[in-house]
Amino acid sequence: GRGGAGGGGGGGSASVLELVDLAGGGYPMQIANVSEFAFNDAGDWVAYAISETDRVGNSVQLRQVATGVTRPLDVQKATYRRLVWGDSSNALAAIRSASDSAGAEERSTLVAWTDATAPNAKPIEVDAKTAGVTGGLAVSGDRTPEWGEGQKVLYFGLSVPTPPRAPSTFNGTTNQGTAPGAGNTGQVAAAPQTDAEVPSLILWHWKDPRTQSTQQVQESQDRAFSYLAAYNIAAKRVVPLADEKMRAVQTGPKDTWGIGSDNSEYERDAGIRGFQYRDVYAVNIATGERKLVQKKVPGGGGGGGRGGFGASTFSPDNNKYAYYDTGDWKVYDFTTGATKTITTGVPAKFWDTEDDHNQVKPAIGGAFVGWSTDGQNVLIRDNWDVWRLPVDGSKAVNITGNGLKDQIRYQAREIFDPRDRGGIDLAKPLYFETYGEWTKKEGLAMVDPMKGGATAITWEDAKVDYRRARDANTWVYSRQTVQKYPDWYAADDGIKAERRLTDANPQQKDVAWSAGAVLINYTCDNGLGKRQAALFLPAGYEKGRKYPTLTYIYEKLSQGFHVYPVPNATRYSNPAVYTSRGYAFLQPDIVYKVNDPGRSALWCVVPAVKAAIAAGYVDPDRVGLQGHSWGGYQSAFLSTQTKVFKTIVSGAPLTDMTSMFGSIYWNSGNTDGSIFIASQGRFTGGPNEIPEVYARNSPQTFAQNVSMPVMILHNDRDGAVDFNQGITWYNHLRTLNKDVILLEYVGENHGLSRPANQKDYNLRMTEWFDTFLRDQPAPEWLKDGVPRLKMEEHLKERRPMVDPKATKPVPRITP
Repeated sequence: GRGGAGGGGGGGSASVLELVDLAGGGYPMQIANVSEFAFNDAGDWVAYAISETDRVGNSVQLRQVATGVTRPLDVQKATYRRLVWGDSSNALAAIRSASDSAGAEERSTLVAWTDATAPNAKPIEVDAKTAGVTGGLAVSGDRTPEWGEGQKVLYFGLSVPTPPRAPSTFNGTTNQGTAPGAGNTGQVAAAPQTDAEVPSLILWHWKDPRTQSTQQVQESQDRAFSYLAAYNIAAKRVVPLADEKMRAVQTGPKDTWGIGSDNSEYERDAGIRGFQYRDVYAVNIATGERKLVQKKVPGGGGGGGRGGFGASTFSPDNNKYAYYDTGDWKVYDFTTGATKTITTGVPAKFWDTEDDHNQVKPAIGGAFVGWSTDGQNVLIRDNWDVWRLPVDGSKAVNITGNGLKDQIRYQAREIFDPRDRGGIDLAKPLYFETYGEWTKKEGLAMVDPMKGGATAITWEDAKVDYRRARDANTWVYSRQTVQKYPDWYAADDGIKAERRLTDANPQQKDVAWSAGAVLINYTCDNGLGKRQAALFLPAGYEKGRKYPTLTYIYEKLSQGFHVYPVPNATRYSNPAVYTSRGYAFLQPDIVYKVNDPGRSALWCVVPAVKAAIAAGYVDPDRVGLQGHSWGGYQSAFLSTQTKVFKTIVSGAPLTDMTSMFGSIYWNSGNTDGSIFIASQGRFTGGPNEIPEVYARNSPQTFAQNVSMPVMILHNDRDGAVDFNQGITWYNHLRTLNKDVILLEYVGENHGLSRPANQKDYNLRMTEWFDTFLRDQPAPEWLKDGVPRLKMEEHLKERRPMVDPKATKPVPRITP
């Protein structure tokens, strides 16, 4: 808990705090009834909250670590929580909450000390009566305070006091009138009930900005929501910064200006079609005054405070703000109110050119690198390189130079001190992690941010992850491949004098392990271009021999070429499990054409499998396919379109796109239609607008074409893909006399959370593929099913196979 909110419970759950001297001197010091604690940046003071059951004796205590001297800062019959120190200072703040005179409602007070370590430090107190607090608002107990620079401003939350929620008389979760197992609203909270005579109504209105399901899922956040406000310590006055329309405000580094987002005009449409927009305002921190920056900027706007949607895009002097707008980067000047596009004329594309969703020039994730210390330059990534863009519009410089040319992506910048908000010193070299798009190599490069030019420090056939010490030229990093566990190493400047720090997985030598990985190059059909697949070779691989192969799909997966597959019994389609059993394991890339998500999978996956067969690794008569969720949809669709696979397992598949469009993603409460249009579905409209598109991409339309055994996993409480999608798919295939099995794990959501269920599913999947791809004897459940009255006995008999602690011996499975 160094600097900022510390560890411990949430203000009411007390335990014993044990202070340990990491240098090994003395005995641990134990402090009872501590619910929270936090160290200051220097680590020489620790503040903690004492929480007794009856609140008598509750307090904020301060302890000097070196001397052990302890003194109380505030003592009241109240609950103290959300302790936070100011950066590199001894300023401390906390929230004190106490019941009102009737004992029915909590009232919170912000308490703070500009120097908590000073003798007789006096607290600052901010509550509903403090100057500047209006409209019946009160200090929120659900937002952690934040100190501004120099501890002159203290940010906190104001909220509308609400009574505690009445306890529900419902058991479990709502099901919108359906019987358990027939619906899947398992993630939506039950409506509160206190009287048997009160109806259990949930009223859905077409004007609702957010659907009732979304409001139910977000109810706890809505109850805890607060409007950001600033307390000026010198003026002793509160300045509200956010309100009901502009709910998100981000503050800059000097506490002079902030950026507010108002999405109220676009919220309802975002829930229907998925596209997020916001009106952006400049907010004066001292006065609360607002100035419009731009209407309808893409993006949701995020949260408020000193982290979140715009933290890194304020210039270090807080005079300017950089933001992305549909293919361009712009800079707003707080002083003049002028906005300038800084990417005009730059010979690069600053939107994600490989994003194949139904969006116009979507942003590149992590594109913003940072401001220069003088606020005159912005460093921004395109799809390959990093550019230095002067804010005055003068010539831009590609500081990495060779990214596009050599197909190397310059990715994360190494930040040595994450607390440094002073910007990028252009007189010092920068370090970036690099990734070879077609080689899958990774490395570290040093870049001159002024003149430009990149020097490769490392470049290797492995996945690497670098860190450097803040105050020394010492590096630590992990390195992994499909054969090498991601152990940690240390090195000096320039990644020299490497020494290994860990050997975390020595037991690998005792098990059958993959012989390595190869890249399979192929071309997708219908103009979708050249792509790659990662093929993991089976243990004991012999050149020239062709192996049974499991293909696993989602979207783009070839980037996992160097990812070490940690063996476990709970991950679906773990490469380590199948390569150890004599399978090759194929992970291809899928790219998409708008309005054809299913057919795009066909156009990419089949050529990938054929290319792996042509390369001589894969037995063409023994290829299986598995996918889950979106991969489950794609695998279900492929089962109707091709005979290249001998069998297919689909987890939680979307099977009828028309009915799915009108469903709810119950885990979030959002509509599936918004996902279909703006996100993964890649449709340009709904089924009433383009019915033929939904039909030609639905597995349901082509169920009669299925010619191989199919196994489906779908759970009755799936809050992402409606259980009815799997049930109707099973019923249609069964009606057509197709070889189909459905696995339903009662009470489970979109994935499996119970270890017993995870292990059971993985075992049945290996038995399934072994039966059809390795000619192993089929288990009885696969051949004939299990009657309901014998299910309990069946599961008990199989328990030794899935539970390593079972007393019965586990049947040996021949590799």
